[in-house]
Amino acid sequence: MKLLDLKPEDIDRIIEMAWEDRTSFNAIKAQFDLDEKQVITLMRRTMKESSFKMWRKRVSGRKTKHSSQRDFLVGRFKSSNQKN
Repeated sequence: MKLLDLKPEDIDRIIEMAWEDRTSFNAIKAQFDLDEKQVITLMRRTMKESSFKMWRKRVSGRKTKHSSQRDFLVGRFKSSNQKN
């Protein structure tokens, strides 16, 4: 999916998922077909610069944002807003 094709409610949900600690970039990819770079681009475009910097600092190197680095496999929270 291209960033330009996203509906406002999808953008809001992607931003919400990106801020959630336990939602991986793979979950965003599965639901919206956006890879990590596209999510970063979306966040950069839609957020104030200071908020974007705070988010990047928060998620950089965070194991829970990358499924392959997670210490846990069971117990993933699934929001009622999630499509899959």
